[in-house]
Amino acid sequence: MTTFFGRYLLENPPKETRVYELKFTASKSIRFDALSEHQREAMRQAESVGLYHRITDQPWIKDRPRAYTLRKPFDCFFVKRRAYVVVWSYKPRKPKVFYAIRIEDFLAMEASSKRKSFTEEMARHCYSDLILIS
Repeated sequence: MTTFFGRYLLENPPKETRVYELKFTASKSIRFDALSEHQREAMRQAESVGLYHRITDQPWIKDRPRAYTLRKPFDCFFVKRRAYVVVWSYKPRKPKVFYAIRIEDFLAMEASSKRKSFTEEMARHCYSDLILIS
């Protein structure tokens, strides 16, 4: 999912800084609590007061770049913009459809639902941006 979504963003860069939490399901629904509490809090901060994050140092060997993580682009960043939960409801041999739901809309959908999970249909009615990747 990150490969497809990352490629999409590189080819269609947003006009403003955004943060994304990517969620994947091959079943009919995905649990609301798949979005962890620390992720919810970070996304709320990113949309309101802003979020500072330090990128941790990871091992990296020049001659073996795939043996460890990629080199980090910089040490830290501060984000104050829109935050999205991006859901890919996977269907084999079908176009890839990603529902980008603003964090506030995701939390409202959860609060109004009697379910512990949400379906693609619910995401379809709630999404802020629809992203099609063929």
